[in-house]
Amino acid sequence: MEQWTRREDERLLTGRGRYVADMKVPGALDAAFVRSNVAHGALREVNCASAREVPGVIGAWSAADLPDLPPVPHTLLARLSTNEAVAGREWPALVKDRVRYPGEALAVVVGEDRYRAEDGAAEVAFAIDPLPAAVTTSAAANDSVRLFDGLSNIALRGETGQPIEDSVWREAAAVVEGRYRQQLLMPSPMECRTILAVPEGDRLTVFSGHQMPHRLRRELAALLGWSTDRVRVVVPDTGGAFGSKSAAFPEFVVVAFLAVKLGMPVRWIEDRLESMMVATRGRGQDQKVRLAADAEGRLLAYELKIDADVGAYPHLGVGLPMQTAWMATGPYTTPRVHATLRSVLTNTMLTYPYRGAGRPEAAIALERSMDVLARRLGMDPVELRRRNFIPPEDFPYETPTGRRYDSGNYAAALDLALETLDYDKWRAEQARRRSDPDALPLGIGLSCYVERTGGESGGLHEFGGVEAHEDGTVTARCGAAPSGQGHETVFSALVAKTLGVEETRVRLVEGDTDEQPEGLGSFASRSAQVAGAMLQHASSLLMEAARERAARLWGLPVDDVEWSDGTVHAAHDGSATVSLGELVKTTGPLRVDDRFEAGMAFPFGAHAAVTEVDPELGTVHVLQVVAVDDCGVVLNPTVVHGQAFGSAVQGIGQALYEGMTFDEQGVPVLADGLLDYLLPTSTEIPPIEIKDTCTPSPSTPLGAKGAGESGCIGTPAALVNAVADALRIADPDLLQMPLTPDVVWRAARAPKIDELEEEGR
Repeated sequence: MEQWTRREDERLLTGRGRYVADMKVPGALDAAFVRSNVAHGALREVNCASAREVPGVIGAWSAADLPDLPPVPHTLLARLSTNEAVAGREWPALVKDRVRYPGEALAVVVGEDRYRAEDGAAEVAFAIDPLPAAVTTSAAANDSVRLFDGLSNIALRGETGQPIEDSVWREAAAVVEGRYRQQLLMPSPMECRTILAVPEGDRLTVFSGHQMPHRLRRELAALLGWSTDRVRVVVPDTGGAFGSKSAAFPEFVVVAFLAVKLGMPVRWIEDRLESMMVATRGRGQDQKVRLAADAEGRLLAYELKIDADVGAYPHLGVGLPMQTAWMATGPYTTPRVHATLRSVLTNTMLTYPYRGAGRPEAAIALERSMDVLARRLGMDPVELRRRNFIPPEDFPYETPTGRRYDSGNYAAALDLALETLDYDKWRAEQARRRSDPDALPLGIGLSCYVERTGGESGGLHEFGGVEAHEDGTVTARCGAAPSGQGHETVFSALVAKTLGVEETRVRLVEGDTDEQPEGLGSFASRSAQVAGAMLQHASSLLMEAARERAARLWGLPVDDVEWSDGTVHAAHDGSATVSLGELVKTTGPLRVDDRFEAGMAFPFGAHAAVTEVDPELGTVHVLQVVAVDDCGVVLNPTVVHGQAFGSAVQGIGQALYEGMTFDEQGVPVLADGLLDYLLPTSTEIPPIEIKDTCTPSPSTPLGAKGAGESGCIGTPAALVNAVADALRIADPDLLQMPLTPDVVWRAARAPKIDELEEEGR
């Protein structure tokens, strides 16, 4: 499709966006939470009496004061979680007897405004007897510190593929092993979590920056014991999400419960430090891998073992490591693949889907291992990858881990990445520097990936509809909910193009459960692939309905009536013509609603990076990043480019800067906010070139695949591989993300590949 100007930009960039914090609701109260200052402990007392005496405080409650307060609903989405993991491990909305992560909510104070609520929260007294904390999978997996009495910290075990015979490893020409840590990350959207619950008679209207409004409605209704038609969820403008805004969180449960209890609107706006302490985490895996190849570099076997840090309570994150296991094969024809996992409970905030959600973890482990294997075989890493790509003629392709790839041309993406990077030029410069003792080391890193978009089986559908009005305008309704993806632009233009009308005549409505009673939402890069296909389908149904109406009006067979550019006319002589608006005026309201199901799609790409390393300072200077992604048919190049660029920046963040650190008691080191948790800013962003190839997906009529998560998947491994290449690291375990100066400085002093070769090791 052609490129369009984003409709959202003028409103959002001129300060006219309407976020939950901007909403003026008469009588709205504000909530503030009292939070634990330890990671693990037995709660002895919470006393809210003094808080209730603070002027402007409406009320203050602990769990003991709210015996009917329901627990946080756990999420079973597709096949990513199990009831068995949750049984006996209930997540209370307010701590009842035991704190299991730092910042867990002990009490809530509601005031006439946020200032008074915060003043009241400061007066709440509590006592916690600290317990030993386990904040890593290695510390928690042995159950020496149990989060739930009588239950193991290993909440879930899983595997995919088939166990690999010992003979395969013994007889292979080359076997490489590695241990990789995927550190805990914070999604860090510009707008933190928000909720405003407004009771209206026997109904509750909830405003929240949320990715899945229909699920939130369903979960809130269930915890209140209501039918879903008594809850309305509205998603106004939302300042980013990246997966972190798709659940009913403890604070949401408390706010909705109190709004109903008090009969007054209650709002909670998470501040930044609060978000850093208790919002969801991403990644968090400890991986052990083995990769084998024959003498010609043909892959023989790949083994991946995962210990996943899923936080203090089993939720959707407990099943996320299966995404890593299912995508373990990447773009290669590895005949034997076996992935096993353990989801381990730790004294940290919950791990949840974060941009990429399991696929970056798979790509990083495999692509780092591919570079190690290439060095072991004395091959160029480009040639090793080319030799093992799944060829285009083999699609659809069944992987050993149970995925069915829809389409792909992996070599084309890699070729374009190498051409854009000017790979031979950089290799020549690298050789020159290696002969110059005064030159800083330079490295080139590659990463080829495949990801899954659209969702899992059972969640690959979306609801929506299209309605025509007497004035000739069209309303498109969709069950998705945007948080920055450009739906207002892309979906409106898609409907307009399908109907053949001006784009300005189409209005998109989404993120309102009254306007669109059913929907799944925005996650798993499904917007264009699933919701876009649904709107195209609904537009086609509207055209068919208009033809049928006109045929009845004119007394003609339906086959003799055609649709063209927003009008209906008789096919043969054109004597009868009616515009869409006139047809509605004459025959009454015209609206179609439907459910549309697409198939899984598997976008792919090749990313490349060039880095310069200062071994004395441990600093990494990124000279160039190239990201070539294939998301099938692109609906809007500007939007896709922005998604690719933004996710590449987040990938740079994981590789070089971001990561949760904890003190000796297991509490995150965040006293100075974003000075303690580093995000890449404009000054850290290197030159990034975004390119694309196009391999349409047969799983959806648009041919589109998801486009929003590519950089988080492809970029980190390319950067780490580039640093390893610059330093000629022999032991892959030495470079664990983030590549801080300390990590790089220590790795630079380890034995190099050529030194070990000289020693015959």
